[in-house]
Amino acid sequence: MQSLTTFAALLLASVLFVPLFKRAGLGTVLGYLAVGVLIGPSGIKLVRDPDNLMHTAELGVIMLLFVIGLELKPSRLWALRRSVFGLGALQLFGVAAALAGAGRYLGLSMSAAVVVGIILALSSTAFVLPTLAERRELSTRHGREAFAILLFQDLSVIPLLALIPLFGTGKPTALTHPGVGLVLLVVVAFVGRPLLDALFRHVARVNSREMFTAAALVTVLGLALLMQAGGLSMSLGAFVAGVLLADSEFRHELEASIAPFQGLLLGLFFMAVGMSTNLRLLVDQPLQILGLTLGLIFIKFIVLFALRRIVGGPAPEARSLALALAQGGEFAFVLFDAAQSFRVLGEVQADRLTLVVALSMAVSPLLLLLGDWIARATQSKEPVRDYDDLPAHSSEVVIAGFGRVGQIVGRLLLARGVSFTALDADAGQVDTMRRFGLKVFYGDAAHLDLLHAAQLDKAKVFVLAIDDVEASLRTAELVRKHFPHVQIVARARNRFHAGRLMDLGIERQIRETLPASLEMARWTLELLHEPPALAEQLVNRFARHDAEVLARQQAISFDESKLIQSALEAREELAQVLEEARVAFTRKGRGG
Repeated sequence: MQSLTTFAALLLASVLFVPLFKRAGLGTVLGYLAVGVLIGPSGIKLVRDPDNLMHTAELGVIMLLFVIGLELKPSRLWALRRSVFGLGALQLFGVAAALAGAGRYLGLSMSAAVVVGIILALSSTAFVLPTLAERRELSTRHGREAFAILLFQDLSVIPLLALIPLFGTGKPTALTHPGVGLVLLVVVAFVGRPLLDALFRHVARVNSREMFTAAALVTVLGLALLMQAGGLSMSLGAFVAGVLLADSEFRHELEASIAPFQGLLLGLFFMAVGMSTNLRLLVDQPLQILGLTLGLIFIKFIVLFALRRIVGGPAPEARSLALALAQGGEFAFVLFDAAQSFRVLGEVQADRLTLVVALSMAVSPLLLLLGDWIARATQSKEPVRDYDDLPAHSSEVVIAGFGRVGQIVGRLLLARGVSFTALDADAGQVDTMRRFGLKVFYGDAAHLDLLHAAQLDKAKVFVLAIDDVEASLRTAELVRKHFPHVQIVARARNRFHAGRLMDLGIERQIRETLPASLEMARWTLELLHEPPALAEQLVNRFARHDAEVLARQQAISFDESKLIQSALEAREELAQVLEEARVAFTRKGRGG
């Protein structure tokens, strides 16, 4: 009953406090840590023995690594090999060397300094990846590099666990004989995939979501326990299980089944970390603990920033990467416990370093906010880049906006030997396209002098592919007014944008999502066993009707009530039109 009460209290405290931290922009991880401190031995003492809770909570990290493995197809791992084993190794050993030097300066023995340096060089996978996902930065350059570095660190935990006993004076264990674990790892890699495929195919025949979830949990925990029995890390077992299933047809369903447990247990892990922090040390030695925490963050930031700049890369990307990885990692709690068990570190030293890691993780959201502020401040101080000088010769086509739409038009024109002048107002996009060998000029087509410089008056066609709606409309109005003889082919983001372009007399405009949506609709009808010819006819009739409705709604686009009424009438009209098309097709088939 006591454990049930504790669990209910943990859930209640999470529901009350974590959303507050997220709304404040501090992230959910800091919220969980704060909840753990609040209800743990250093707070209201609702939980007095957080060590037992930590063993259960570590399942959150294990499942996180399983999900990471699911996302890491062998082909993707091969593609990331340079980032993982190049930048990852450089970060780990570079930061570890600097921290080991600091440890020696502070009086640690050589063996202790080396172990502490490597452990503190690890960053928090459980914090960084969810936080970058929340901030939608995983797909950015620094997000991809952070993922690669964290993956290398997670893989490094395994040999590190094996090496710690060699630095200490405790009794040897299976960890000092990693050959057993290595053989087990090879066996699992070869026979695991067919066995797991057979298991999930068997479960899939039952057609039970609950059984599939149970099979997913058994797979993660089973391989984790198997690896632990071989003297390796449970986390490695979960990661291997994910990699083995990364190419499986069940990958997405597995991820969906595990996600709720992973999120809940990961939150529980951070709460347990918060409970385990010995805040009494912070009260007794505030200057020392805070100094060590700030020193850890500063050294990791400076070294990683410098290394990233040395291997090549812009300062903003290096700064974002360094700030994201400046904290200690969750594996430090496990590794410091092992270091204490094998007498590499004393109890007080291990407790002090554990608290420093926890505080560095707590500060991490603030570091990211600091990075955002620095980015805004430096961006406002950066000199404005001058527009590029445009070519002296004229072209038949001028393309405004060379992003995902404009570049497709440009590539086709290049293939046909048609000359064009491409403009884009995003300097980063211009530089990217130039690296791919495409000649694009930096400039805002919404300025009349730039259109003159592009010699639009001598062009035949103006391709308007600007993403921003208002900028697109301003440009269209300029071209219609000052270059009336030039034909305009325009991209519209949505129906509203299309209607505004029609107001300007631009007839050759198309919504960017329309062709792809119609093609998807045609495929869907065919998969529902509609004859391909009928599916094609229905899609074509829909497109014509949609164009007719758009033309009718153009005049009432600013009257919401009339627009809603028109949409309802058009929906009924469309159903009738498509039914008539179906009947006509059926009669034609019978007549044939």
